[in-house]
Amino acid sequence: MFKYFPHTETDVQEMLKVVGVKSLDELYSEVPDELKYKGDLQIPEALSEEEVRNVLKSFADENIPLACFAGFGTYDHITPSVIPYLASRSEFSTSYTPYQAEISQGTLQYIFEYQSLMADLTGLDVSNASMYDGATATAEAMLMCVANAKKRNKVLISSTFRPQILDVVKTYAHFHGVELIEVPELDGETNKAEALTLVAQDDVAGLIVPQHNKYGVIEDLSGLAEECHAHKTLFVVNSIASDLGVLKTPGEWGADIACGDAQSLGIPMNFGGPYIGYLCVKNELVRKMPGRLVGATTDANGQRAFVLTLQAREQHIRREKATSNICTAQGYMCLHVAAYLSLMGPTGLREVNELGFSGAHYLHDELLKTGFFADKFADKTYLNEFTLRFADETIEPDNFIRYMTSEGILAGVKAGEHEITIAVTEKYTKEDLDNYVEVVNEWKNKATEFPLAGSDSEKAHNDVNE
Repeated sequence: MFKYFPHTETDVQEMLKVVGVKSLDELYSEVPDELKYKGDLQIPEALSEEEVRNVLKSFADENIPLACFAGFGTYDHITPSVIPYLASRSEFSTSYTPYQAEISQGTLQYIFEYQSLMADLTGLDVSNASMYDGATATAEAMLMCVANAKKRNKVLISSTFRPQILDVVKTYAHFHGVELIEVPELDGETNKAEALTLVAQDDVAGLIVPQHNKYGVIEDLSGLAEECHAHKTLFVVNSIASDLGVLKTPGEWGADIACGDAQSLGIPMNFGGPYIGYLCVKNELVRKMPGRLVGATTDANGQRAFVLTLQAREQHIRREKATSNICTAQGYMCLHVAAYLSLMGPTGLREVNELGFSGAHYLHDELLKTGFFADKFADKTYLNEFTLRFADETIEPDNFIRYMTSEGILAGVKAGEHEITIAVTEKYTKEDLDNYVEVVNEWKNKATEFPLAGSDSEKAHNDVNE
């Protein structure tokens, strides 16, 4: 019952006898004496449960709650209160692995439901369950392209991806020997002409592009799938999952593989995780797909049942033959996403996007009215995220973000030397957006208190904050 209690002296002596030594000192005799710590460990006195709760609460009270307008791949959406309740139900989430089908039907069922919902959302045939996050899902999509092409080792990826995704994909490419080539951007979008010129060389395994890029721009992907397929190249579309409630799906764009992060489907930000990467493919690529795949069948009594199927991971076959060495899925997050999509439905997901869209466009226009910002891409389409540049290029974005944070607003993400990317979700009301603008105007009036980039006073200001 008390499996975390320490061993008794009798236990220790019995274990020492088994290994053939008389004391703990003899057991560790090979460790040089100078490496052994001889002082007293600085361990505090034991506390009661209530005292521990109070200590932890005091730590939590030091957190500063912020209105979060910093998207860049992570979005502050509302999580319906029923979801944590459903996710905690033991008939769904258990300590058993899905490999034990007889006692894991709840786990297998929610994975199956997740797969069905994600396949429907992306417009593709099959979904796995799942990947660590959107970046690793994109990297696995790259490896799938190479595995499918066999004799082609070159993959193209747009430079309009967020840096964290590019960094992960580059790391995977380096250690798997994949020749990864970045397609340059042109006016805030993937340079399609350059991408198609490279595809036409008939040595490219796959082209990976974002639908919602690092600037918040919704890219026009028309014509890419047709040209890729004409040259036997797989076409991969990375999307923010929530966006697919209103945008054209990867399947509609002609994608062979859809990937991205599903954190936007009601998963709290939780100070940086966990996330969940999704990966969906056409039927003909299913045997190249990594991760878990659950199928529906019938048991010996003719009743509906769920089982793992088409597993080609390193637990089941030789490591070098595995589709991937990803050996753990974000199972709990699959349950969370399945519950969210089931509750929201197409109508709810559309409403979430409409609220984010209207809020982002309102804030965008109001910030331009301050005269403090200018549009970076005035003629581009965006949904709930946009990029502005500071009208005065002597302004350092970090100083602006620091001030806004002191006023309770996480203002956005520094997107360039003089640029900031801002995201709005359904969580924030018109009053919240007006408050953002009001604080910006206050900052303008206090500009002398916050130094310009490159000045000595800026360095002193930064030193104080650090």
